[in-house]
Amino acid sequence: MLSYKLLHLVRKMSVQSSSLKIISKLKSMRNPRNIEGMARFGISTKNTLGIPIPVLRGIAKKEGKSHELALALWKSGIHEARILAAFVDKCDEVTENQMDEWVLDFDSWDVCDQVCSNLFDKTPFAHAKAIEWSRRKEEFVKRAGFAMMAALAVHDKVAKDEEFTKFFPLILAGSTDERNFVRKAVNWALRQIGKRNAALHKKALSAAKEIAKMDSKAARWIAADAIRELESDAVRKKIRAA
Repeated sequence: MLSYKLLHLVRKMSVQSSSLKIISKLKSMRNPRNIEGMARFGISTKNTLGIPIPVLRGIAKKEGKSHELALALWKSGIHEARILAAFVDKCDEVTENQMDEWVLDFDSWDVCDQVCSNLFDKTPFAHAKAIEWSRRKEEFVKRAGFAMMAALAVHDKVAKDEEFTKFFPLILAGSTDERNFVRKAVNWALRQIGKRNAALHKKALSAAKEIAKMDSKAARWIAADAIRELESDAVRKKIRAA
């Protein structure tokens, strides 16, 4: 019978082999035209291969879930490999320390949003990290806090309204941040919370109208865009039907 240490070594070698094969495959799919297109949408081109999300989801489905593989893919530093890491990781094995390490590596809004809405929001630490990160100064860490709020508003079906009401003071505080990637995430969080149910819709509209009064270009944009969507016929119809 193989010893535990030997089994661990064999598993580690297997994971390394799998990650190297996947990374090699990703590199072979590099698409310069797609990279140029991504840049036009404000996506970082650093270590980027230009592989579409549906393709990455297909690879993730084929590979299956593996926490060890996710960690190995993340360490590669490759843009698409890090998104893929979020798709293959096991949310019940993600640690708080891992989340704090990964969030500091965020250097593009799409990696931030994909990781937050496909992995981090499903962990037991999600609500706490949304609050903690939204108070941070680093652009993509702060974005991650508000992206997490938006993702939780959509995906956390059992959380009570009080859990989302806690986010409104943070949304108000973050609404004067003029950095593009932050203000868009603040807006996203406000809109998604407001679309969750009638009670939160009313509170989100009230918050948006308060934000509109602030002497800030970012705040005025956030408020106007949120009010426009939350007062739309489509959203009001959805709220009534909920």
